[in-house]
Amino acid sequence: MEHTLAAMPAARQPGCPFDPPKELIEARAQSPISRFTFPDGHQGWVVTGYDLLRQVLADPRFSSRRELMKHHPMIDYGDIEVPPAPPGEFLLMDEPQHSRYRKPLVGKFTVRRMRLLTERVEQITAEHLDAMEKAGPTADLVTAFAKPIPAIVICELLGVPDEDRAFFQDNIDKFLGGEASDEEVGAAYVATQQYLAELVAAKRAHPTDDVLSDLLDSDLTDEELQGMALILLSAGFDTTANMLALGTFALLRNPDQLAALRADPALTDQAVEELLRYLTVAKQFFRVALEDVELGGHTIKAGTTLILSLNTANRDPERFPDPHVLDVHRQDGGHLAFSHGIHQCLGQQLARVEMRVAFPALVNRFPTLRLAVPADQVALRPETADIYGVKSLPVTWDA
Repeated sequence: MEHTLAAMPAARQPGCPFDPPKELIEARAQSPISRFTFPDGHQGWVVTGYDLLRQVLADPRFSSRRELMKHHPMIDYGDIEVPPAPPGEFLLMDEPQHSRYRKPLVGKFTVRRMRLLTERVEQITAEHLDAMEKAGPTADLVTAFAKPIPAIVICELLGVPDEDRAFFQDNIDKFLGGEASDEEVGAAYVATQQYLAELVAAKRAHPTDDVLSDLLDSDLTDEELQGMALILLSAGFDTTANMLALGTFALLRNPDQLAALRADPALTDQAVEELLRYLTVAKQFFRVALEDVELGGHTIKAGTTLILSLNTANRDPERFPDPHVLDVHRQDGGHLAFSHGIHQCLGQQLARVEMRVAFPALVNRFPTLRLAVPADQVALRPETADIYGVKSLPVTWDA
């Protein structure tokens, strides 16, 4: 029987900050794909099942092009014309434009290259833990730990001066936090673009040892490099920052799993993958059918928008036993937290290195780490945020 999702949920269930919204979990229990009417009347679909979602992500008949993304799941934009993605912003492009920008970057983010960064990530992490301990015994883990580590790493990779890092953190928060006004988001975007234009020009004049300078020998224009830098900065910072904060929150709320991680460092890699699956902070993507496509027993008509619920797919009981349980011993791989197909996260190995260093360092430095407020008082990002997480995470420990 065909299932319909009446509306996209605006919030998560009280007391369930780590679980996808109840309405999406219930939709998945009914069917891996549900009909959905967008606020502007467009008839689309929500994909919640693991297998179908993975299939869509790998199928070039479903497009990522920005100019096709005319329908929002919570807002009626009317007849607004959506322009194509600016040069270099390859996440919102299809082939062959997508590969033009992604291919020059692939070699910069290999497993081997990212592992070579481990020592530097360890140094940055230790410096922030030292500062936390000195200023303690309380801290907001978001500002003291979760944000600065990935921000420093990605800014160093791209050659952004230290003194400009806070500028990026503030503006990317406005892009992706889901609470800034349209005017604030627009102003932050323009300011960041202007800065990146100046940064690319500075690298042209005086190249340094960083990814952006390495790309100067290609046929990419300054405008294209600017767009690529914006994608790398935002993706390389916000997702990992929210994984570190929300992941720590999840471990503190699952003390048996936290104890297992502390007791056995060999569990670190599994724990990171399980937290990625369990939390899926990049919770949904969109695709548009370029032609009629048969999917899950339904015909998806050309021009139809699909909402891809990654966090629900990563909780699919047909793919993951006891999916709503955080289990750092879990052996099942194959989560979709980094997406799948040609748009699979370019920086996933960097994110893994940062989490594999940061989580054990934090929990071992502070054996008595705990929340400083009741769990239901931790401020969560809204469902309108592109990346889910906590806005702040007050913690304390025994000095």
